[in-house]
Amino acid sequence: MISRRDAAITLDVPLEMAQRHGLPKWMSEDELRGIMDNPPPWLVQSRANRTGKRPVWVHLECAVCGYEEAARPKKWWPDFTYVVCGHHAPSDVPAVRPGCVRSEYDGVGTRFVGIADVEAHPVSQ
Repeated sequence: MISRRDAAITLDVPLEMAQRHGLPKWMSEDELRGIMDNPPPWLVQSRANRTGKRPVWVHLECAVCGYEEAARPKKWWPDFTYVVCGHHAPSDVPAVRPGCVRSEYDGVGTRFVGIADVEAHPVSQ
């Protein structure tokens, strides 16, 4: 059995849309395959309306332990170099890349810290 959330991830639609259009809380793999093979009009319309600017779901994987989850990206998320579980010690996190400055963002997914290493620009004199 597949949860509504996992079905939404597979169909690449928001969970709210899956619920609004009657996807049950649990469905069989055959039922999901049937929707994918013969998408209902609401799913066809949703795919046609995609702007391609932001994905509906992103895959997050801890760079330290490999824990994974799918999450809806937020507008404030930059392009992360890594995501790590918030409980890991700073010494466990991959070192900042040479010539880069690191920023950390709490509240990514259910348990992650997003790490963005960006090139440092030399200060002009």
